[in-house]
Amino acid sequence: MKHLLFLIFILLVTSCASIKKENKHTQSTISPEKLHQDVDFAYRKLQEMHPKLNWYISEKELYFKFDSLKKTIKRPLTPIQFYFKLQPVIAKIREGHLSLKIPMKKFSRKEIKVLKNKKGLFGRFEYHVEKDHLYIIKNKDSVENIIPGTEILSINKIPVSDYLKKYRELISSDGYNTTFQNYYLKDVFFNFYVAEKGILDSANIETSYQNQKRIVKLRRESKNKEDLEKDQMEKKRTEEKKVNDYVASTSSYNRIFKLLDKDSMIAYMKIQSFSRTFSDRFYKESFSKINKAGSSYLIIDIRNNYGGSLYEINNLYSYLAPEPFVLVKPSQLTSKFTPLKTNYFRKSNLLQYILKGLLYPGYVFSQIFSVYKGKDGMVYYRMKENKPTKPKKNVFKGKVYMLINGGSFSASSVISSKLQYDKRATLVGEETGGANDGTVAGFYSYQKLPNSKIDFPIGLLLIQPNIDFTNTKKGVIPDVEISENMQDILNRKDVQLDWIKNDITQNKANKIQN
Repeated sequence: MKHLLFLIFILLVTSCASIKKENKHTQSTISPEKLHQDVDFAYRKLQEMHPKLNWYISEKELYFKFDSLKKTIKRPLTPIQFYFKLQPVIAKIREGHLSLKIPMKKFSRKEIKVLKNKKGLFGRFEYHVEKDHLYIIKNKDSVENIIPGTEILSINKIPVSDYLKKYRELISSDGYNTTFQNYYLKDVFFNFYVAEKGILDSANIETSYQNQKRIVKLRRESKNKEDLEKDQMEKKRTEEKKVNDYVASTSSYNRIFKLLDKDSMIAYMKIQSFSRTFSDRFYKESFSKINKAGSSYLIIDIRNNYGGSLYEINNLYSYLAPEPFVLVKPSQLTSKFTPLKTNYFRKSNLLQYILKGLLYPGYVFSQIFSVYKGKDGMVYYRMKENKPTKPKKNVFKGKVYMLINGGSFSASSVISSKLQYDKRATLVGEETGGANDGTVAGFYSYQKLPNSKIDFPIGLLLIQPNIDFTNTKKGVIPDVEISENMQDILNRKDVQLDWIKNDITQNKANKIQN
């Protein structure tokens, strides 16, 4: 026991020293010569590992952009300043999964505990982005009586439009998609802001509502006893929370199932993220309820779903497919050694490192066994989703609608594209944020730029739905295009879901007449 306590003490001391060292580096400047080396390193690793680097940009154009970037770096920069130089170039590759990690200040356990006992400064609102405008659409705690629909004009006297223009350069969707940025920006705007400004205890925001401007001072308030008790309650994992994958940080469920009408004809499934957590049980129970209710229509809502597990969407599709199917085409790699570049020991403490070391031979064997060479000479990775999957016992045979928008990304785009191609669902909403013809993700090699120490995860697998490709270099285009605006959101009017309900009503009426 004494040895164990001593080891834990050593790990805690080492962790604190590491945090201090990292924070000191984050605040220090790096010479132009060393930053040029980081630019070359990033470009070299992309060429080495990314299986579809020139999908949306030519090799010549990409080289020119990296070379031009080096010429603009003429003075020492901090890692965050360098990030705002390099990330816009990475974004020009137009691969939504490809992005540098923002170099942020690290916090000790003590500092994290203090922050957890305080409310957020900007996180108590929900936002909506239109062009260069940022609006508040939900005020969770009625902070300063700010009315939903209020525009934030400036933060500490700096125009929000300046930040939006700057941050747009950091974001890319897959290909030439036109809908993704606004959805993603509303979620990450203050991540970028905090990376630049740090965690603030207060901020003055200039707001406008119905042409009436005012200055509002936001403060980071301490949580009261009721707030802390609520936090503890939300951490408790009930059976409902498990199956529906409850997320305490947002007080919401990743999955929701319900019947929308009295006669149980319309089933509705909202999937906020394909997290895989308890997904097998959720779909098994949900489709059992659909089968028992005798529902004729199913609405699957994956709006604002940024993706996740291929396993989960393959499982979901098995409840919709009338016959055996293959979800995605064989997944291409750059070489047979690529799977071994996934940083197996990443973020391991001493004990984890020892355990992983013992298991490492088995890991290497399994990865090598999973790689094979195709008849075309290319290297591929074996996955369950590349093979035929049989329909489930409770497969749904009725009409399927799928709700999509610019926030439907990655795995959401893969299943949307497959369903549309197989004519198994009617897609309603907006063009997806992810590409119709696939993306590069799967698993990652977590590279670290040698001098700035910025993390650079690179997707290693080319994931493409098993379809005939459109080659449009855009997202999945819905069968019925319907856009919602901010007023719809404020009025809680779901114009896309309403269209589906009206279409179902019309279908029922037609069946009665016939």
